[in-house]
Amino acid sequence: MCFKIMEDTYRTVESPSEGIYKEKGSKFIALAYPVYTEEEVKEILSDLRKQYYDARHHCYAYSLGADKSRYRANDDGEPNHSAGDPILGQIRSFDLSNVLVVVIRYFGGTKLGVSGLINAYKTSTAEALTNATIVEKHETTLLQVHFAYPQMNDVMGLVKEYELGVKDQQFELDCRMTLEVRRKLEEEVRGRLEGMEGVTVE
Repeated sequence: MCFKIMEDTYRTVESPSEGIYKEKGSKFIALAYPVYTEEEVKEILSDLRKQYYDARHHCYAYSLGADKSRYRANDDGEPNHSAGDPILGQIRSFDLSNVLVVVIRYFGGTKLGVSGLINAYKTSTAEALTNATIVEKHETTLLQVHFAYPQMNDVMGLVKEYELGVKDQQFELDCRMTLEVRRKLEEEVRGRLEGMEGVTVE
């Protein structure tokens, strides 16, 4: 049997970070966050709009997944491609994913022009990402494993062999465990588990 090897390693920010850029009275506050879903993105944006309710713009970009296949850039009223794209460009320049950067702009009364805006959004984002602690992570998936008590040693042996994370467990006559598995090892681990007598995997 041939297992398809998936790329499951990515770089992201370990915790929120901030960068600030000022130009002709305008202030650009760049905030970077580790995120994993579009729902998290919406929640953070909602919270920031309440916190910085008096700001003119909340421009942002995000990239999700180890393969960086899900992404979005939003100009939030700034001229097309003058805000979201420079933010996304910096996320890609730092080779990051599962990250959201929101740049909050307080208008200072003087227009910066498109080139000035691009520079401001790019520079503030770069500062926030430079100030962040960058970590390498693996994409994971969860497997729910059911087995009878006598199979405990076999299952635990596999958990130790693959260094699987145990998210939840219940040991009775019928045992249940929720295991966190690296995405690229999912098929292999599932196959090993299902090959054990009396073990089922969801």
